[in-house]
Order: sequence, then structure tokens, then C-alpha cells
Amino acid sequence: MAYEKLELLIDGEWTQGSSGKSEDVLNPATDEVLGELPHASKDDLDRALEASQKGFELWRSKCAFERQTILEKAARLMEDRIEEMATNLTLENGKPLAESRLELGFVIAVTRWYGEEGKRTYGRIIPPRFSGVRQMVVKEPVGPVTAFVAWNFPGTNVIRKIAGALGAGCSIIIKASEETPATCIAIARCFMDAGVPPGVINLVFGIPDEVSRHLLASPIPKKLSFTGSVPVGKHLQKLAADTLKRCTMELGGHAPVLVFKDADIEKTLDTIVAHKYRNAGQVCISPTRFYVQEPVYNEFVEAFTERAGSLNVGNGLEQDTQMGPLIASRRLEVMDGFMSDARDHGAKITTGGERIGNQGNFFAPTVLKDVPDEARIMIDEPFGPVAPMTPFKTFDEVLERANSLPFGLAAYAFTSNGDVARKLAETVEAGMLGVNHVGVSMPETPFGGIHDSGYGSEGGIEGLEAYTRTRFVTELDV
Repeated sequence: MAYEKLELLIDGEWTQGSSGKSEDVLNPATDEVLGELPHASKDDLDRALEASQKGFELWRSKCAFERQTILEKAARLMEDRIEEMATNLTLENGKPLAESRLELGFVIAVTRWYGEEGKRTYGRIIPPRFSGVRQMVVKEPVGPVTAFVAWNFPGTNVIRKIAGALGAGCSIIIKASEETPATCIAIARCFMDAGVPPGVINLVFGIPDEVSRHLLASPIPKKLSFTGSVPVGKHLQKLAADTLKRCTMELGGHAPVLVFKDADIEKTLDTIVAHKYRNAGQVCISPTRFYVQEPVYNEFVEAFTERAGSLNVGNGLEQDTQMGPLIASRRLEVMDGFMSDARDHGAKITTGGERIGNQGNFFAPTVLKDVPDEARIMIDEPFGPVAPMTPFKTFDEVLERANSLPFGLAAYAFTSNGDVARKLAETVEAGMLGVNHVGVSMPETPFGGIHDSGYGSEGGIEGLEAYTRTRFVTELDV
């Protein structure tokens, strides 16, 4: 099957742009070149900005029911094209084909949810203090949006921006990752084929800092939505401040996993092992710091190690693959650094800990035992297939350790004690907490962090509200 044709989308036109610059897109499992991705010039970016303003005026004038009809058509087109899109996603990202299909299923669900919820962007009437007065709160689209997304979920990261913006009545310029462009392009084609007017969706690529600086310097975009690392998020927020753009920041995390002695160990393992190694651990809500209560610590580590060591690692297109490669060779070097530092701090590697083969970016599913809190992997987000384990004694102790970092995106806990579960809900510093399961991301639920993990939400009514502004209108009868 042919890889997606790589193009920019500006004002309804698919184009190679005018910069004359491009970069190769690589398959992380084989190192082969999949395609050549064009970069946008400054003139291209200016055209996209102008188109987004024009597209906004057109799109906002359509009633919510018209917009929903078009989003539904886009969802159906994605269903028709899901196999081709899933193959391309796996080719450029590396995750197993089954995971790609699940991700695109989520993309379709998000598209439908935002289309439907856009019909319920309600305002309200406030009772007046004086007769003859009407007081109305109006929710309206915030304006053209600019968005930047990471490579780890080429479909999910993109659709939360596009569907959220379009559902609220906004236009959007999105810069998807240059490492995984085909998925975003395929999604955009579905929207355009469904009848989205020119200028409503604009898709550009290029040197990330150059593109972001140019787009954010313009007064046309009224909102920035970003999914990516903490340092880049802080940088973009500073750029957005010059034009007072509203921001949604979905940044990195370092999710603690608290396993208490009363947990059902087998069920916990069934749940958390698969969640740890999906997308080779390259997930912002991936469980990354495992705190296990002492009475079950050795049992848990041993069983986790056995399951991790039996995972089949390989090309995501192969049917029996359970974990694919890392996105690029630079991530292998990062994993090696974590391994070296963990060993220096006295941690033991119970399985994995090294690269697999000499072609592609494969790193073995890894478990580290007896990892002290001072080790770098317990402080910095690993973003890879590594599960560091450490024991704890008491609730108060593990709560302090779980809350010790500046990140607060996701957290997980496993216990059969209802009182413990309630205390965790009140005290764990995370934007999302899963107790006895990991279902913290659904189209209808808010997704977002606190502290250095960002602010604002994607998904749920909160995600739609992020693309709206509030106005108050009061009228006096004359």
C-alpha cells in the first residue's frame, strides 16, 4: 500500500508550498524513507493565517446543526478509510497495527462527540433586578485557532484540536509533527471531502520554532492549543502572551502507580502491564513510577517482569507484534542514559535494559527493581518502555513520594479498600486519577493536568468550552 501523499493544506488547496524545502519521513521500524514532507514558507504561513480568518467568518455563520452534519460525514469517511489510515499511522509511528486501529477509533468517536456537543453550547438567562430588563450570557467561538501537536499519538493529538475547534465554530491552523505527518493529512482529507469550507482547516509543516514564532506573532489567531513537552509548552506560552492568546497546555507527566497490599495483584497486572508498554511507553499518561507496598512488592515485581519479558517486540505491521519501536534513534540514547544512571544509583534490571537488533529503534521492555527516588528516571519522564519499581511502607509515605514532583497529569492506584480510594481521590496531585483501572481518557471526559503538566482540558464539555468566549448582553425595553 502506498504511503500518504505529503502536502500542505492552505485555504482549501493541497500544495507543496513555496519554500522549496523539505525533509524525509522515516519508518522507525526499518529506517526506510517513507516520503518527502514539504515545509511551509513565511508566505505560505501568511496565506494560512489569512485563510483562517476568512474560514472562521464562514464557519461561524453556519448553524451548529450544519457543522455537526459535516463532522458526521468526516467520521464516516474515516470509518471507510480506517485500514489505510491505520497502516500509515503504524508505518510512521511504529506502534502495532491493533493500537493504530484503536487510536483511529478514538479519533472517530471524538469527531462525533464534538459535532454533537457543539449543538449544546448553551448560554443562559440571568434574572434581572429591574423590570423590563433582559440579561443574557452568550457563548460564542473564540476565533481562529493555532495548534501544535506531538508525534506520539498522530491521530488523537490532532483530532482533539481539529474537532474541538470545529465543533465550537472556530477555524484552525494546525502544525502536526514532522515525524508523523501522514495521519494528520489523512484526517484533514476526510474533513475536506466531507464538505468543510476552504480556510477552516489549514495544515502546515516546517521547522517547529520558526513556524510557531511566525504564527503566534500574528494577531489573527485568538487561541493556542499545544500538546507536547513542558519546556516547549512554557516557551510557546511566552510567545502567545505578546498577543494575549488564550492557551490550552497539555504537557508532560510522570504518572505514579500506587499498588497497595490489598489490591488484586493478578487483575492489577492484567491492567497495568499492557498500559505501561502501549506505544512503547511513549505516552504522556503512561504509568512511569511504580510504588508497591512492601508485603506484595517482590511478588509484584517478579510477575510484572515475567509478563514484560514475554512481550513480542517487532515491526508494528506484523500480526503478532505487541510492542513496536521508539520513534527515533535519539530516544535509544535517552533510554541508555536512564539505564546507566539507574544502575549507578543501585537499581537492578530484572528484564530488558538494552536495544534490540541493529535496525530500527527497538528497545526491550524493561523493568527496574529497587529504584531510589534520587535516580533520574524517578524525576524525569522516561517516555519509553521502562517500568521503575520501588517499595513503600505506609499511605502517608507513598502519598508524599507520589506528589513530590512538579508534574500532575495522570496517576493510578490499585486497592480494594474504599477508604484508601477516597483518600487518594482527595489528595493525589494529578489532573486525572484512575483507581483500579486506567480509563482516564474518553471523548466525553476532560483530559488535562495541573502544575507543570499544563492547564485547560481537552475532551468533555470543558474541551469544547476552551474554544469559546463568554459575552454578556443586557437589554432594556423602550
